[in-house]
Amino acid sequence: MDLRKLKTLIDLVAESGIAELEITEGDGKVRIVKSPQQVAMGYAPMNPVTMAPEAPRAMQAAEPPAAPPAPVAAAPAEPTAPSGHVLKSPMVGTFYRSANPNSSSFVEIGSQVKEGDTLCIVEAMKLMNEIEADHAGTVKAILVENGQPVEYGQPLFIIE
Repeated sequence: MDLRKLKTLIDLVAESGIAELEITEGDGKVRIVKSPQQVAMGYAPMNPVTMAPEAPRAMQAAEPPAAPPAPVAAAPAEPTAPSGHVLKSPMVGTFYRSANPNSSSFVEIGSQVKEGDTLCIVEAMKLMNEIEADHAGTVKAILVENGQPVEYGQPLFIIE
């Protein structure tokens, strides 16, 4: 496996929510595992020469930590999420609201949809998968930004 492909795989694992990836290609086998610290803290930079995680960098505090803020009498109410049917991603991939960058979005907030209408595309392994409405109604919320990676089962739309 060439070094560029290996680096790409390492970056994908680092940026995703997965903790471990194992790939067999021909006679070669590669296993990429995030350490528990990397999983808890996020991405650890990789040394491009050794392909090993770089040592954590110590950060110096410019000022001593501030005292915690005084408690607030009443916290503002959190905005309520729209209620309705939640359409979830059937796969891991990249979310797109339109067929190509120059065309308009399949749906907007407030759009009326019928069961079977295309709502978005999820690109997975260079395949463009049209995601269709499984419920008729009005699109109340679009929960993912265009071009954002999505996970299996992640909520994409709320249809009421």
